[in-house]
Amino acid sequence: MANQDVVLRPDMGGIAAAAAMPGSSSRAIFACRGAASSSLRRRSAVDDEFRAGSPCATSWVVQAMRASSPARSAAVDEYAAWTRKHPSALASFEQIAAAAKGKQVVVFLDYDGTLSPIVADPDTAVISGEMREAVRGVAKHFPAAIVTGRCVEKVCSFVGLSELYYAGSHGMDIKGPGSNAEEVLLQPAREFLPVIAEVYEALVEKTKSTPGARVENNKFCLSVHFRCVDEKRWSPLAEQAKEVLRDYPDLSLNEGRKVLEIRPSIMWDKGKAVEFLLQSLGFDGRSDVLPLYLGDDRTDEDAFKMLRKRGHGLGILVSKCPRETDASYSLQDPTEVMEFLHRLVQWRRRRSSSSAMRARV
Repeated sequence: MANQDVVLRPDMGGIAAAAAMPGSSSRAIFACRGAASSSLRRRSAVDDEFRAGSPCATSWVVQAMRASSPARSAAVDEYAAWTRKHPSALASFEQIAAAAKGKQVVVFLDYDGTLSPIVADPDTAVISGEMREAVRGVAKHFPAAIVTGRCVEKVCSFVGLSELYYAGSHGMDIKGPGSNAEEVLLQPAREFLPVIAEVYEALVEKTKSTPGARVENNKFCLSVHFRCVDEKRWSPLAEQAKEVLRDYPDLSLNEGRKVLEIRPSIMWDKGKAVEFLLQSLGFDGRSDVLPLYLGDDRTDEDAFKMLRKRGHGLGILVSKCPRETDASYSLQDPTEVMEFLHRLVQWRRRRSSSSAMRARV
């Protein structure tokens, strides 16, 4: 893959004004060499077996589909034990506020399952007016970004807020605040666009025989939704995806909540996207910054893991079901997410008021 320079505009409005962009030149340029535009990710043995037609590999994919789509709620004692390890971010808000004291908070939000409930038709997953106002309040007080598997254009139309950063296609398409749809900060997988379009057409044709299956083109990745597919048809659906991907060795298959994700096999994910945005805002390597990342899907684990590895920053998993996670805290659903965002804004306003009062004295 060819190397690519990434151009950032320091004159972007909205939340970009909340933090100094690195450098003082009229344009800040970050080279993506080594981070995003070189070194294809080495596929796992299971992925290779999947492409080769191994029945065991197909079975593994179906097991992963089931694991990412729990059919039951956890028992009360099981959930209580899990929340002792990953306590509620609402019940622990004062602890989070103490960690944020004296620091610049930066907020990263997944979309589906975090800001909007998971719905049968992905095209109807528009956030509520109340949630939009909650996110608007956050963007007014903190640098904020939405990091999603959706394509940037679609999630921008769903959210309708120009003051945010948007990282679509699992961070492979990042744009800054403002109304200019052509303003792009980073597209590390641009050369895959023709292949993605080709595979999309092939998947639509291949899966049309599976009732309820839907293929969504998210520009730099594809989503095969199986929420409306009978579980007995999951294995044939996985076989159909396998048949298509066999001819495309530079694409990888991942599972999410009721969805199979097909992405370019590059060393890039939501965690890398968050790192890039922190660097773009001038926050990279600073101990006086507290990134908060809220997400519900397996793809959000890359961001949780990155924050834990850095040693500062907090991941908040949105889930009613216990599962292994690198997140520090938990919330049950988008309703609790909205309440958390409101409390975060109220905390900021109280601190601003207290600082103003001390300044007058």
